[in-house]
This record gives sequence, C-alpha cells and structure tokens, in this order.
Amino acid sequence: MNFSSASSNVTARDDFSVAVSKNLIVAVLCIIINYINGTLIHTFNKHQIFNVNPRYILFIHLVVNDMMQLTSSVMLMLLSYIFYKISVSLCCFLLLFTIIATQNTPMNLAGMAAECYIAICLPLHHTTLCTVRRTYILIGIIWFVSSMSYIPDILILLNTESVEFLDSKIICIRNNAFLNPLIRQKNNIYNTVLLVMVWSTLLYTYLRILFAAKSADGDAKKARNTILLHGFQLLLSMLTYVAQAFRQALYTWFPKNISDAIFVSYIFIQVLPRLISPIVYGLRDKTFRKYLQRYLLCGMRARINPQPTLKELQ
Repeated sequence: MNFSSASSNVTARDDFSVAVSKNLIVAVLCIIINYINGTLIHTFNKHQIFNVNPRYILFIHLVVNDMMQLTSSVMLMLLSYIFYKISVSLCCFLLLFTIIATQNTPMNLAGMAAECYIAICLPLHHTTLCTVRRTYILIGIIWFVSSMSYIPDILILLNTESVEFLDSKIICIRNNAFLNPLIRQKNNIYNTVLLVMVWSTLLYTYLRILFAAKSADGDAKKARNTILLHGFQLLLSMLTYVAQAFRQALYTWFPKNISDAIFVSYIFIQVLPRLISPIVYGLRDKTFRKYLQRYLLCGMRARINPQPTLKELQ
C-alpha cells in the first residue's frame, strides 16, 4: 500500500506479496460484512412487520449507511494500491459517499435513541410521534444536513482552485483535495456542533430512561442498555474524525513500519466498526433474530417462528 505524509515527502510502499495479502484481507472482510448487512436488509424487506416499525426503519437506514461507507472506503483503499494517485475530480466524487455516510451515522444514532426514549418515557404518545412518515422525513433531514457538510466544500473548491488542479493527481485524502483553510475551519466547527448535539441527545435520553428503569419493567432496562450501545457505536464512528490526526501520529511513532501501522488502524477505524450494527440488532434483537436466521446461511432452513407480539416490538 502507498502512503504519503502531508507534512513530509516520506513514502512507504509494500512489496507485491504484502500488498496482495492486505488487499485480500480487506476484500474478504468487506464481503463478509456486506453479506451480513445485505441479509439484514433482505430480512427487513421480506416482512412487513419490520418496515412499518420506525425503530427498524432507522436501523436498516444505519445498515445501508454502513454498507455505503464501507464499500466506498474499501474502494478508495484499493485505488491507493493500484494507482497510488488519482485525479482530484475522481477523488472528490469518491469522497462524497464516504463523507456523507460518516456524517449520517451520529445523527441516525441520535434518532434511534430519541425513539427509545419516547417508547419508554412517553408510551402514550409513541404511536403519534413515531410514525413511518415522520421517520422517513427524519432520514431525509439527516441526508440533507450531511450533504450540507460536503457541498459547500465542492463550491469553494470550484471557485478557488484552477482547472489544472482539478485535473491533477493526488493521494485521495480529504485534506489533499480541499486545500482552502476556510474549508477545514468550517468542517471543524460543523463536526464539533454535530457531535455535541448528538452526545447531548444520547446523554439526555439515557438519563431519562435510567430513572424510568428503576421503577419500570425489563423493557426500560433493555432500552437503557441499547442507549449505551448507541454511545459505543458513536465512539467508534468518532474514530473517523480523528483518523487524519492519528495517521500523522503514526508517521512519528512507527517510521519504519508506517505501512503496516496505517493498515491496522484502517481495519480498526473503517472496517470493523461496520460489524457493530449487525451484532447490536441482527443478533441481539430477539424479534429480528427470529427472521434473520432464515436467510443468513444459504441452504439452511430455520424453524418457522410465530409472529412476534406487540410487547416484543417495544
């Protein structure tokens, strides 16, 4: 794999056999994770009981988002092996999917936490507030807000950089494509505001559900644990925000093994977190697991389960 420091001219290149091995590892992980996530989507689409439930709609949106983020990220990595540098225009197009998917994740987690809070603390208003229509409106707002974090970057790039720069070839990293300092300042402010709002939502909903769990049934305690898992997912998604700074630190810490160090960090920051959503819901959620087991392993027929009760969906 080829890596280049933004602050130096040091470049690390893998041997052919090492490069093939790393590409194979990433490709296999990508296929496995996308297969599991694809099975979740198939399960969701095959059963109406899921696609009329706002909780599962938000979950599947998170799964689709994970697939988009993982696929675009792996594609960028493979291109770095094959071509090393690509044109700025192509780089910006590929970064579009990665960046928007990265921004979608925290807001989607906040929406899921809010739905849990309403279900436990405001059960009489849940069917009114959490409708399918409002859920899709929320998803549309999430995409709009995420797009607003990237579209201004493109507009600034087109108005400040020459055509020659757009046709030039770079290592496809966001800071290499968007050189204007105003873009970096804008992104820092945007990310800070976004994460503060999301963490505030998770903290508020967790505390409210925590108090409700002390005097309520097991559903409140389950919702409390779900919020904690959302927080863990958010911590993992935040790793992408510090990936660039972490990459720069690796150049200092492991100058002789920089390629291997960055590859390992890539696996833990970009790839493995995409497994969390299937584990949290596909396996942990009893209702979803009943149907998921029918499709996860091709050629195996699972026992036909009865329809889930209303209590299981809450």
